[in-house]
Amino acid sequence: MRIFLAGGTGALGRRLIPLLAKGGHHIVATTRSREKFDTLRSLGAEPVVMDGLDRQSVLEAVRSVRPDVVVHQMTALSDLRNFRKFDEEFALTNRLRTEGTEYLIEAAKVAGARRFVAQSYTGWTNRRQGSRLKTEEEPIDPNPPRAMARTREAIARLEAFVTNASDISGVVLRYGSFYGPGTFLDPGGEVVEQVRRRRFPIFGDGSGVWSFIHVDDAAEATRLAIEGRQTGTYHIVDDEPIEIAVWLPELAKVLGAPPPYHLPAWLGRMLLGEAGMTLMEGARGFSNAKAKRELGWKPGYASWRDGFRELAPERARNAA
Repeated sequence: MRIFLAGGTGALGRRLIPLLAKGGHHIVATTRSREKFDTLRSLGAEPVVMDGLDRQSVLEAVRSVRPDVVVHQMTALSDLRNFRKFDEEFALTNRLRTEGTEYLIEAAKVAGARRFVAQSYTGWTNRRQGSRLKTEEEPIDPNPPRAMARTREAIARLEAFVTNASDISGVVLRYGSFYGPGTFLDPGGEVVEQVRRRRFPIFGDGSGVWSFIHVDDAAEATRLAIEGRQTGTYHIVDDEPIEIAVWLPELAKVLGAPPPYHLPAWLGRMLLGEAGMTLMEGARGFSNAKAKRELGWKPGYASWRDGFRELAPERARNAA
């Protein structure tokens, strides 16, 4: 197949391209800078420059390829340093989720693509009440923390654009929190460094449930979605959603770092606001049963416990 990958140099794109190339597909991957052409070629893709927020740039790039499948992996993620300004820090990514998605779907239809696969996210997006594990059938939170409202709306709009698109088969992959090469949670990543320095405390009771996914497992799920015929929305997470009060001390132990501080919820609300405390105490986990059943996928790292062991200093040195 001819595959147009929008956002080829991100953490997931770098793991996905070799998988697709191994399967004999022709991949055209985008970047905003010609300086990254050599990187994309070395991974197995034909590079092309595209501005995902420029409608004409998107139309020209996709039409020139005439792909069978268009894959949306465009983000502009950076270190999240201020939970009180959550929406501001995700502003560019949210434009890529809204404007960028509209342009890509339009271009995919014009170019005659039959399939559209898009990156979404799951982690804090569902209602903070009810069951510990959420399925794809449960609604996105209609009343998120105020600081997260625009980000929640952008995610909802992306998913609606894709699943309601006419004349093209749409698939939404709701990835959990990434860890592994090129992410914030790898040996050189921001989260790992904060844990090592004991700068990532647990506020309140730490009952917020996190759903992790190794970036290689996310790439494999994406490959299956590209090559398959299924449509709809899928949670791409591992088998063990876990409370932050459990996984954060375990990560510190793996890294040989001191255990995280436990600080009161009132201080967390003061420093992190409602958005940060949602992750600390309100978040729910997510079920991967539908993705296993319909995509024929299962995570190679069934539990974050297995994957986190690779973050140990001796394992990281051996991998390097």
